[in-house]
Amino acid sequence: QVQLVESGGGLVQAGGSLRLSCVVSGRTFSRLAVGWFRQAPGKEREFVAGIIRSADSAKYADSVKGRFTISRDNAKNAAYLQMNSLKPEDTAVYYCNANYEGSGWSNYWGQGTQVTVSS
Repeated sequence: QVQLVESGGGLVQAGGSLRLSCVVSGRTFSRLAVGWFRQAPGKEREFVAGIIRSADSAKYADSVKGRFTISRDNAKNAAYLQMNSLKPEDTAVYYCNANYEGSGWSNYWGQGTQVTVSS
């Protein structure tokens, strides 16, 4: 099964930046699409950004377009989420997910990393 380890979260002031990392093991990373999701207290987990295995295409939630950038490094089995111009409403636990393209997102999740944006 796939294992995912997220890191890079923290406390930042509004307008600041953070870079999240996700290291994937248990599957051939270069064959996987990778996505970032987040879950705020009392809310359902929501899609934030996704990138296909070739990194030629990425998708973003409307709420983060122009502020967040997803990327990947197949040599390091890692994906990243660069978050700029952070807002208090970006506060959430951020999770990554990875699965073979066309298979839908996996049922396996990492422990997540907390992002807190103060106003």
